[in-house]
Amino acid sequence: MDSLYAVGKMIAGLGMLLIIGGGLLMLVGKFTGLGRLPGDVLIQKGNFTFYFPIVTMIILSLVLTLILNLLFRR
Repeated sequence: MDSLYAVGKMIAGLGMLLIIGGGLLMLVGKFTGLGRLPGDVLIQKGNFTFYFPIVTMIILSLVLTLILNLLFRR
């Protein structure tokens, strides 16, 4: 029973982390041009819209990699 409690606690913690991270991304997206950078793919035809933020994903990946490397450096 203790292992189920630990797993449940871990899942709840990850859920909270995802909610906080999503909220931060929403705030950053409102105040910056993040998500509308040159190189992001946007195709609109009639009532069909396809959006693929490739440059935004690359920049976020680089920033998060740098932050995590600084935090978990031994």
